[in-house]
Amino acid sequence: MTFLPDAGYVPTAEDRASLAAWFAEYDAQSAKRDVQCMADMAVFPLNLVSDDTAGNARSAQWDREQYLATMTQIMGDGSEDITFESTRTPVFLSPALAVVFSDSTMTMDGETQQLRYADILVRRDGKWAFQTMIQGGWGDNL
Repeated sequence: MTFLPDAGYVPTAEDRASLAAWFAEYDAQSAKRDVQCMADMAVFPLNLVSDDTAGNARSAQWDREQYLATMTQIMGDGSEDITFESTRTPVFLSPALAVVFSDSTMTMDGETQQLRYADILVRRDGKWAFQTMIQGGWGDNL
């Protein structure tokens, strides 16, 4: 069962298509490990929300340099094959604000990992960008 809250805004077909296109591009850049291009698709400072191994919520703000350094370390040098298969559930709060819940399967070098996360995206001048990343289990790294 999928329950979507009534956010008071009904997205247009263009809203949905433009957001889907943004994620397709982001996934393509992630698969190539083009961290610079991934950073170009964000609004900084970027908000991060997670929890740590002690079970406490953690949050941080990263500037572009912190994002580049951390994502380069996490994503590796690109020598392994990486693919993403994602099911995304967007909740549009307005034409310019969306919270997107993602269930993804990441396969890297033959090993599969299930991911569940949420992103807050904002649209400025007709272009989407991510502004907040929310995912459990990363708080010790923040």
